[in-house]
Order: sequence, then C-alpha cells, then structure tokens
Amino acid sequence: MPSALDQLAQVTAPAPLTDALCLETMPDPRGFRGRRYLLSALLAAAAASVLAGARSLTAITEWVSDAPAWACRALGFPVDRLTGTVSIPHPHTLRRLLVQLDGDALDRAIGAFLAARATPSEPGLRAIAVDGKALRGSRTATATHVTLLAAMDHSGSVLAQCQIADKSNDIPAFQPLLDNIDLTDSVITADALHTQHAHGTYLGTRGAHYIAQVKANHPGLFDRVRHLPWQEITLDHYERTRAHHRKEIRRLKTASFAHIDYPDARQALQAVRWRKDFTSEKLTIERVYLITSLPPGAVSGPQLAAWTRGHWKIENLLHHVRDRTFREDDSKIHTGRLPRVMAGLRNLAIGIHRQDGHTNIAAALRHAARDCHRPLTALSLAG
Repeated sequence: MPSALDQLAQVTAPAPLTDALCLETMPDPRGFRGRRYLLSALLAAAAASVLAGARSLTAITEWVSDAPAWACRALGFPVDRLTGTVSIPHPHTLRRLLVQLDGDALDRAIGAFLAARATPSEPGLRAIAVDGKALRGSRTATATHVTLLAAMDHSGSVLAQCQIADKSNDIPAFQPLLDNIDLTDSVITADALHTQHAHGTYLGTRGAHYIAQVKANHPGLFDRVRHLPWQEITLDHYERTRAHHRKEIRRLKTASFAHIDYPDARQALQAVRWRKDFTSEKLTIERVYLITSLPPGAVSGPQLAAWTRGHWKIENLLHHVRDRTFREDDSKIHTGRLPRVMAGLRNLAIGIHRQDGHTNIAAALRHAARDCHRPLTALSLAG
C-alpha cells in the first residue's frame, strides 16, 4: 500500500498487508492538482463494495459512505493527524474516476492479482477458455453495446479481459487478449469462431496447445474431419449422467493425423452427446468435431472430454453469474469506460469468491456483506 498508510501502524484498526490489487503502476486519469484521495484507495473501496454485493455505481458509493472508520483507514483514505477522523470521498469523486479509468490497466491488475492469489496448481497442463460477452445494457441511441472478450481458467478465475473495437468482432482481439498471460503448458479452448490459422500459429509460438471446434465456417477442414471412419475408431471415453430432470450420455473418440491443413494439428476429436428430457420425453443427439495440437497419448480420453466440456464453464461460472447475480444485462451504465470497469470489478469478485471455495456466488456476496472484515480480508487489506 502507499506510504501514506504507514500511520496505520499507530492505530488499532486492522492494517493492510500489501497493495492487494497491484495498483501502483496504474495510470491515474485525474489531474495532479486536487488529488486528495489515492487511486489505490478509491479502487480498493470499489472492489470491496462489489465483493460485498454492490451491483451498481450507486450501491458502490453507498457502501463506501456506510463503511466504518477503521475500514476507511484500511482502504487508505486520509486520516486527520489532530482529530483522527477519516476523510471519505464524495460519491461524485469516485464516479468521475471510474468513468475515466483505463480499463486495460485495471484488467491487467485484476488478472495479476487473481493469478498471484490462486493456489498453486498441480503439475500438468492448465486449461484456459476464451469467449466473448456483450454488455447489452450499455447500448445507447447512438452507440452499440460494449463487447468484452475474456480468458478464464477452467477453475473460474479471469486471467485477462479486453474490449472489442466498434464494428469489429472477437477474432482480432484474440492475440492481444492472450499477450499478457503466460501460456506455457496451457491448453486454450475456444468456440468455432476462433478456429483461425493465425490463432493456431500464434499459440504455437507461445508454447500453448489448443482444442478448437470445427464447423462449416471452414468447409474443407470440417468435411475432412467429419468424414473420418468414426464408426471404426475405438471409444476413448464414455460418461453417463442423470441430473436436472434429464439423462445424458457422452462419448468421445480421437483420431491422429499425419497431416491436416491447420497449424500444429495432431488429432481430431468427435464428441457425441445424447440427451433425454424426462419432462418432455424429447431426445436430442449432438455431434461436435474438434481438432487439437496435443499429440496422441499426451493426455487421456477422460481429460480431453473434461476440457472439451469444461470450455463452457466460462458461460456458467462467469457470464451467467454476471447476468443473473449481478444483473449485468439490466444495468444501464453506458458513460465513458464505466461498463468495462464494472465488468472488471465483477470478474474480480467472482474470482476471489471462487478461489475461497464458494460455489454459490450469490450466497458468497451475502456472506461478505454481513461483515466489513470479510471483503477487506479477501483483498489483503485487513487481517
């Protein structure tokens, strides 16, 4: 934390342990004159409020206004040396900052914090899912909605996020998104939109593998993979589950390639899913074809099946939670960089709660809201 917080050693309030969000290198969009509050203090307050369930900018400013004095000192707000009172920022101060904040810098800080905070993973390959999400409530009469592309490890922590340029799509943002992540010994999963030759080449230069879905947007590749003699290929994985009023059967087969017209592709995969709904009695069968740079025998069939299915955790563990729990699509925030900044703060809250073992994020937010110590401790601002 900044040197201005050294005085906390002389008070009885919980002392900050470190600059939890690694904000010392972030550019401050405010002018030099009139800076009464530290950038790190304001952003830490915003992050703590979202950890406690704040869904909107108004809720963030209300949480800061209601925070006890010891919490405000721990956050880094200035303390009067004579009276010991803590100065709390006016709501407009925080609003003006968040509107101008550099979203790229904030997302880098959040990704670095979550990566440093995570429990060391077991030896082996790490799976990272890449997918985009539209912030539908950010649309205005003169501008389209903001679209963000995120990279999340399959455990639920967002490693990076970037904003899609207007009148563009996810494809050009793929490489810039992953440039700030260490991809060594990683497996990137993505939908068919990112099955691009340039992406495959890029991942190879970064020391990463991929599992890419193949659809009709690559007709030649799709036909070749689809017409392999799958009926003669041995089954690599079989799984049968019964939950949520339906029964599912999943099968996975793999076939190695001597050569295929895609960078570093070594195997083709066929994933077949039978699903029967007990209520409607409807039976659906889905066949999905994929290619991967993983060589034959590098990982087991069950592991390939888990990564293939696990790609959609980015929808269930991140996008769905932001929509349903944080009501992101209902938010009408559209000023400046606020949509991007709020999405980043929600990513931070979801990642921290998942790292702390919470599977129900709504319950985790309620738990954090009942005691100011909890969000500050999660941010390493209090013991």
